[in-house]
Amino acid sequence: MGQDKSDWVVGKLLARQARERGLEPFVQYEDESPCSYVEADELSNRVGNGFAAAGVEFGERVAVMLNNRLEYLWTWFGLSRIGAVHVGINTALKGSFLTHVLTNAGSRVGVFEREFLPWLADVEPSLPDLEQVWVPGPPLVAEEVARFKRIRVCHFDELLAGSPAPIGVEVSYRNLGMIMYTSGTTGPSKGVLMPHGHLYLFGLGACEHMGLTTRDNYYICMPLFHANALLLQVYGTLVSGGRAVLVKQFRASRWIADIRKYGCNITNSLGVMNDFILAQPEDPRDRDNPLRMMSALPVTVDTLEQLRTRFDIPKFNEIYGMTEVNIPVWRPLDAPDEAGCSGKVWDAYYEVMIADPETDEPLPYGEVGEILVRPKEPFCFMQGYNGMADVTVETWRNFWFHSGDAGRMNEQGFVWYIDRIKDTIRRRGENISSYEVEAVLLEHPAVEEVAAVAVKADLGGEDEVLACIVLKPGQPRVEPEELLTFCLPKMPYFAVPRYIEFVAEIPKTPSQKMQKNRLRERGITAATWDREAADIKVRRS
Repeated sequence: MGQDKSDWVVGKLLARQARERGLEPFVQYEDESPCSYVEADELSNRVGNGFAAAGVEFGERVAVMLNNRLEYLWTWFGLSRIGAVHVGINTALKGSFLTHVLTNAGSRVGVFEREFLPWLADVEPSLPDLEQVWVPGPPLVAEEVARFKRIRVCHFDELLAGSPAPIGVEVSYRNLGMIMYTSGTTGPSKGVLMPHGHLYLFGLGACEHMGLTTRDNYYICMPLFHANALLLQVYGTLVSGGRAVLVKQFRASRWIADIRKYGCNITNSLGVMNDFILAQPEDPRDRDNPLRMMSALPVTVDTLEQLRTRFDIPKFNEIYGMTEVNIPVWRPLDAPDEAGCSGKVWDAYYEVMIADPETDEPLPYGEVGEILVRPKEPFCFMQGYNGMADVTVETWRNFWFHSGDAGRMNEQGFVWYIDRIKDTIRRRGENISSYEVEAVLLEHPAVEEVAAVAVKADLGGEDEVLACIVLKPGQPRVEPEELLTFCLPKMPYFAVPRYIEFVAEIPKTPSQKMQKNRLRERGITAATWDREAADIKVRRS
């Protein structure tokens, strides 16, 4: 398109904003003092130079498994400065889930939260590539380091001790900037290869469609290992030259009080977060807040009206996108709020088509089909799945990216997301790989076969995980609690099945492919065990 893309790299953009914004606040963590653009620029140079001094090279993949904290940002910016690749890891991963991500990325070094070191130590024997990790926070103690037989554990201060001098490595928007992992259905989670241009458009899209300016203050409570928080909110703030407040995690009980306390006028929410917010006791001060806009998705008509009325929020934005395709559908600022409508195709950068999922042929306006996307700008879209060429080709068949989502479009280019077509399970804002859930359950000695599917606990509610299990011949009954106990140390808390049902067989096609659609359509039966009904709580641990 001919525009100047020299700043379409996060490290370069930060340097420019530091020159232009100077000591203006950029980001603060909870009640800590705000960090200015100049300070963020210097800290990023220090970390980048620290990585370079440790031998991290251009294009090297660095694993990052941190809670929301400012060190997450200095790591991302610093890696960008030396041309290394940030590999974001979901902080709930453990066992084979964690092993897969680290081995697929081939990371030699990483930055880990100290609370995740026991999980890393558990899988150390299966990580031949990982040599060294840095840990932020209080000083390390001997017991933490002694857990590891081979991996060297160092303190993050070693990176911060790097030189503050500017880094002269030339990094282009065409270079790989990040790998984020998204759930698989017929295979393990896939590492999305994201060039810097792709990352930049997340932030630019937020600026253009949410009207971000230097006067905005973004409240960020979602995890930074997801694109929504890191790329829409943090990067959007950086592109606009505004400021942001980062908190460790979403807390419904503190949400509106935090927004009022920090003077934030814009925020994002996702899925069940809205239900948790509305479930809090009403307070006379709820409407006393500075919010001018909220990106809440997806929302029903009732949820939208409750949020608007209770918190006096003037404007909402609902979008459609994926890690792989960016956000090709945004609601224009001048478009009326309409629950369920994702917005209009951002046709400056993307093409979107609603197609017959069997033939890939376009459907008439108004008909429901699969949402297909492709870019208009080179290096502003995913470059494939890491180490999974066959999956990349299949997803990109006929020169369109196949989202696996159902939707419809009208004559004006507005898009409505309807539901998923494929087997991905989405629970509590997390995409869950049915394949990986099944792989863990198949490790149990009594399990012959398993199918994990999404079911609704309540009409209109979010997905829950149902595991339909066939026991080995002659195997006596296994109690669901035993399977639950087996799963807990081996998978993230959000992937642990809520429902378990023992079945005689799993329906299959003549070619022996599981017909999961029949299990989803059948849903919960009288024979389904519910861990919530059994009053068994699963928390992150």
